[in-house]
Amino acid sequence: MRDGTRKNMKQKYICHDCGKTIQKNEEFMAYEIEGVEYLKCKACHQKDPVLRNFRKTEVYSRVVGYIRPVDQWNQGKRTEFDDRKTFDLAGSCC
Repeated sequence: MRDGTRKNMKQKYICHDCGKTIQKNEEFMAYEIEGVEYLKCKACHQKDPVLRNFRKTEVYSRVVGYIRPVDQWNQGKRTEFDDRKTFDLAGSCC
């Protein structure tokens, strides 16, 4: 975790919590987790200094008899997965 001030205007800095763009010379807190850097603006860091919800959600589904993470599928199978329709059974009669 490191604090800093944005000086490089070429890269766009976005707060992980509120989604606002961190302006030039605005203070922020940087967190590095597994080689990925996450930033919090000063206001969000003061509200909650703990970084939450930073992990990518891994989606599993069945393909050809195996349950595997969708990220490990080839492009053709991913396209098939994106074309699938999902149904909500909460309102069903049974």
